[in-house]
Amino acid sequence: MKRDDTAWMGPGIRAEGFDYRPPWWVPGGNVQTLWAALAARRHFGPAPRWQRSRWTTPDGDFIDVDRADHPSAPGAPLLVLFHGLEGSSSSQYAVAFADFAAARGLALAVPHFRGCSGELNLAPRAYHSGDFLEVDWVLKRFAHEHPDRPLIAAGVSLGGNALLRWAGEMGAEACAVVRAVAAVCSPLDLAAGGHAIGRGFNRLVYTRMFLSTMVPKALKKLEQYPGLFDREALLAARDLYEFDNLFTAPLHGFRNTDDYWSRASAKPLLSGIRVPALALNARNDPFVPPASLPTAREAGPCVTLWQPGAGGHVGFPAPYGHLGLPGHVRAMPEAVGGWLLQHT
Repeated sequence: MKRDDTAWMGPGIRAEGFDYRPPWWVPGGNVQTLWAALAARRHFGPAPRWQRSRWTTPDGDFIDVDRADHPSAPGAPLLVLFHGLEGSSSSQYAVAFADFAAARGLALAVPHFRGCSGELNLAPRAYHSGDFLEVDWVLKRFAHEHPDRPLIAAGVSLGGNALLRWAGEMGAEACAVVRAVAAVCSPLDLAAGGHAIGRGFNRLVYTRMFLSTMVPKALKKLEQYPGLFDREALLAARDLYEFDNLFTAPLHGFRNTDDYWSRASAKPLLSGIRVPALALNARNDPFVPPASLPTAREAGPCVTLWQPGAGGHVGFPAPYGHLGLPGHVRAMPEAVGGWLLQHT
């Protein structure tokens, strides 16, 4: 029997929209971001169990796909979740989306970008924010394998930019693959987001966190392909701009970081989207300056913009427990997932 998910949702959280108001004990974007990732409850049902399968890519590489192992009726929608930078099916938002899917009886799958499933990929490339061709191949394979299930897709941060880039590139063709798409806390203007994460507190905390996993993976890639990039220069990189200039951009066909951030951004393509699309961005997201967020005119008629004043970066903690603590992160998947389901 399905539980009434609205019963435990905190004040200010509405499933039909996202009128988010943070609890008093998580003030500011950084606290909302970090608390959600480190302390808030991720699921209300049983912890998700994953069944992994390996797909061979068209270029002879592989990705790993994790499917949530909970019951879903034949013909129920399939939600495909694209994770963020250095994310995986273990990320707090993926667990929360799996809990949402289990409560609603949906199928859910998390395709890992190359190198993010715990095993280094084979090709002399990794993944990047504008990887819409990979998104295209993944979504079309899901659609082919599950013709009886309406397909909906969500992307978080990097994954959301790649997903909306795909929708913009495909135009009306996207409607033959998915019913609707959603991007959560995505830096749709990559240059604005990239420069923001390289300054101040962001540089001290988030940049170090990302580089702590990205640099070792890049060095393993160099062992696979000696001479692929300058090892000493990469070790000297202190922000994502420098890392992308040495690794991400040249490995994926971009001249440099500026070219990558410009060409891979989804924001210029939003007006070309022809499938129902949602872009959720908190206006206090440490990674995404509010001035860089798309306006309704820039987004076009098929894109719905949710831009609450608070929430942080993939945060949105809501009260749960004694005095509301430690809180939970199920409200955002409920709101975003509920919007997607309206189009199935």
